[in-house]
Amino acid sequence: MQSLSPELARSVLDSAPDAMVVIDEGGIIRFANRQVSAIFGYSHEEVIGLAVERLMPERFRGRHLKHRAEYQAALRSRLMGEGLALFARRADGSEFPVEISLSPIRAGAQLLIAAAIRDITDRKRVEEELRAAREISEREREAADRLRRVADDARESADRANRAKGRFLATASHDLRQPLQTLALLNGILRRLVREPSAIDALTQQEQAIGAMTRLLGALLDISKLESGAIRPEPVDFTIASVCEGLQREFASIAAAKGLELELAACQEWVHSDPALIEQILKNLLSNAIKYTAAGGRVTLRARRQLESVRVDVIDTGVGIAPDQLAYIYDEFFQVAVPANSTREGYGLGLSIVQRLVRLLDVRLEVASEPGKGSVFSLLLPRARSQRLTPERPGAPATTPASAATSHPRVLLVEDDAGVRAATRMLLSVEGYRVSAVGSRDEALRSAAEEGPPDLLITDYHLGNGELGTEVIAALREKVGAEVRAVLVTGDTSSVVKHMRNDPRLRIASKPIDAEQLLTVLEDLLNA
Repeated sequence: MQSLSPELARSVLDSAPDAMVVIDEGGIIRFANRQVSAIFGYSHEEVIGLAVERLMPERFRGRHLKHRAEYQAALRSRLMGEGLALFARRADGSEFPVEISLSPIRAGAQLLIAAAIRDITDRKRVEEELRAAREISEREREAADRLRRVADDARESADRANRAKGRFLATASHDLRQPLQTLALLNGILRRLVREPSAIDALTQQEQAIGAMTRLLGALLDISKLESGAIRPEPVDFTIASVCEGLQREFASIAAAKGLELELAACQEWVHSDPALIEQILKNLLSNAIKYTAAGGRVTLRARRQLESVRVDVIDTGVGIAPDQLAYIYDEFFQVAVPANSTREGYGLGLSIVQRLVRLLDVRLEVASEPGKGSVFSLLLPRARSQRLTPERPGAPATTPASAATSHPRVLLVEDDAGVRAATRMLLSVEGYRVSAVGSRDEALRSAAEEGPPDLLITDYHLGNGELGTEVIAALREKVGAEVRAVLVTGDTSSVVKHMRNDPRLRIASKPIDAEQLLTVLEDLLNA
């Protein structure tokens, strides 16, 4: 194979997104790509021949001489300062956080060391925002002030923040969801094992923190996807009733726990839009209605035909919205004032997501509200383009498998993340399920061959080596020759739900899912 010319090699390195330097055994920079000048503020001529310690804060320079000698004594490719907070120094003296990867290079008898330097300022900023959100306490006034400051800062630098947020969330969403999933499941396990009141109180506070992080992360991811254009509507004809079924399962227990009456009046009228995105809009509207309605109140979803449209109303008997606040309810981080004795929850992002989805779908959203009496959010959807009959729902199986009818159903769990897999297995075992936990499709098929078909299959959507949970479900069903009941756990439901929502033996759970939600889904599926 023909080797690269020096000019082409340099062009490739200059195109790299990270700053790259090559130093000799004495720590002198012998090569630097274009990003070094862009990030550090030195000209190319200034940086060549410079001691590498000049690129770091003075407080680190003395220790770095020792670290460099230790690295030369044990050469290998690795991250620099694993577990430590690393900082670099620009020519103007300012500092910024970095990640540095080291690789040794042998050029004959000469030893060179290549260092790839990545500016992680944006990532650290977002991590700090998420950390701050996790620590939100019952001190309502301080939390409100902090969120207002975040909103003010976001408005002042909206373009820059949105680009940084989009890049970060696009690459980190899976990794952020996995530890949250593990924490949520471990919390559920401990709730079943501990009895000491102080420990139960600590677990309750931990659960609240996990819930706060989950809601904020989910909202930020939704907004990022909408702003980046990653979500494209796929309009079809469907009935509002088909969407209500999933909403009933999700919100019935939430409303009951708060002491609310929830009524979802099914509507058999056909509409033409994207069912997954309409369901997301209604989820946000119902969640808001429940949040702002006190115990003893009522939340209703109803739908009725109007000329060329179908009107879907979400009605609550909650705190209502003052006329002077209606103009701001779709702003990020804005929350309607609540009584002093009410708990403030959420981050004011739900209606902002709703507004983006309404614009994306080109439908109308109207709101009417009266303080102290409640609100009505009305979604006007176009009727289906042709008159259609309501299809019959697939019937339930004539008989329930014998093993599913016992008190110890067998679950096959497919999850490539070891932490999530262990936490899920422990939770299910504590609840009395017999669990076989594996990490891939091939291992799942071997388990079914050795132990027989499972009563339930739980699989992550994104598995290792590019495998998908949908492939696991299809392969297992083909192997055992039966429509195995399955739960697909995913943080990317938009594309999955649209094509699999009508499978009566499948439930799709949004990650992160807590212990109670997961167990409810399993029970519902076993009884389907």
